[in-house]
Amino acid sequence: MFKIEQTLFPAPADGVTRHGGSVSQALFPLMADKAPLNENTRFTVLRLLQANPQMTQRELAQALGVSLGKTNYCLKALLDKGLLKVHNFQSSQRKLAYAYLLTPSGIAEKAALTGRFLQRKMDEFEALKAEIESLQSEAEKSPPSLRALRLAQDRPQRGNP
Repeated sequence: MFKIEQTLFPAPADGVTRHGGSVSQALFPLMADKAPLNENTRFTVLRLLQANPQMTQRELAQALGVSLGKTNYCLKALLDKGLLKVHNFQSSQRKLAYAYLLTPSGIAEKAALTGRFLQRKMDEFEALKAEIESLQSEAEKSPPSLRALRLAQDRPQRGNP
């Protein structure tokens, strides 16, 4: 279980800790240099955190469909790039309540990633549309008896249980 002791990192007076501060070091222990995050992962993490800054690492991991360790690595990488900052809520009943806030550069990066993500999805859509049209054309050119056989196979069978 992921556990951090409150005594390891007293929050600064403003409650905001940027990377290099004690909160981020305690949240991301022993992180080695790894491969850079791919664009889809960065986009998804930034999008989720902008919509819900108080999302826990565990909730984020579930939403991403990845391990808690990978989520920890992703957040550390975004903090290192200056795209996120961590805000510690000292008055919270949960002693370890944090908000992951997008910095101005994080907001700008998310906007750029959104444009590229949208373009990739539009390109994928156009490729799928062309493939569907090609397959439909191919199916129309097949002999009528073969088309009838395919249609019969696609219909649900009635009767015999």
